Amino acid sequence: MARYTHGHHESVLRSHRWRTVANSAQYLRPHLVSGVQVLDVGCGPGTITAEFGELVGENGNVLGIDVASDVIELARQEPHGSNVEFTVTNLFDDALPERSFDVVHAHQVLQHLDDPVAALRRMRELTKPGGVVAARDADFGSSNGFPVSAGLTDWLSLYYSLARANGGEPDAGRRLLSWAHDAGFADVTASASVWCFATPPEREWWGDLWADRVTRSTFGEQALETGLANHEDLQNMADAWRAWSRDQSGWVAIVHGEILARA
Repeated sequence: MARYTHGHHESVLRSHRWRTVANSAQYLRPHLVSGVQVLDVGCGPGTITAEFGELVGENGNVLGIDVASDVIELARQEPHGSNVEFTVTNLFDDALPERSFDVVHAHQVLQHLDDPVAALRRMRELTKPGGVVAARDADFGSSNGFPVSAGLTDWLSLYYSLARANGGEPDAGRRLLSWAHDAGFADVTASASVWCFATPPEREWWGDLWADRVTRSTFGEQALETGLANHEDLQNMADAWRAWSRDQSGWVAIVHGEILARA
């Protein structure tokens, strides 16, 4: 099992709670119909999970799972329908019923696993025949920002080094189709979508979020622990993110790969 790079500091949850079906799971939207049974893997604080519950209606059910008990407790406290449940467990728990879900979904999960192919195989085992396994992951190598600065270049280099030291893959988005084929899926639809932050409020939110994550979250703690950065390095990166957020020309796009794999 790989080590999770980000942790669940408030600066991380600030990003996770922003995610919706519209900005993070639109490719899956046609499959979220009344009566569907959904498993949301690595659900975090559950904003997407709760919205799944609204879309599948009272005849459908949604189970959100995460290995972090603290974040599951937060998810339970967020508004959600009676057809949505949150449980502390992992994807490979034998208690999860096989061939029971119409949709098994994972957003920004596979990039953090040391064996994403095994995870996709397990997701397939949990999916009803004819159902879909859906995954969306960032691809940092395809993402771009402007203006470029030494601090942000150093941040990206650190991100790659730390994520891979933890057993993850920052360029997971481009690999999803290949991983799905390696997992035995024959019917796979691949696509891509982006997050773009370019308006002053968007830049302020994204830049401050990452400045805080660099200096206050598990990301920064792990960078110090592994010797990949020191306190001065991290502060320079945080300052670079805040400088970017104040630049009227500031723009960033984060590319995501997506797959819908038929079980």
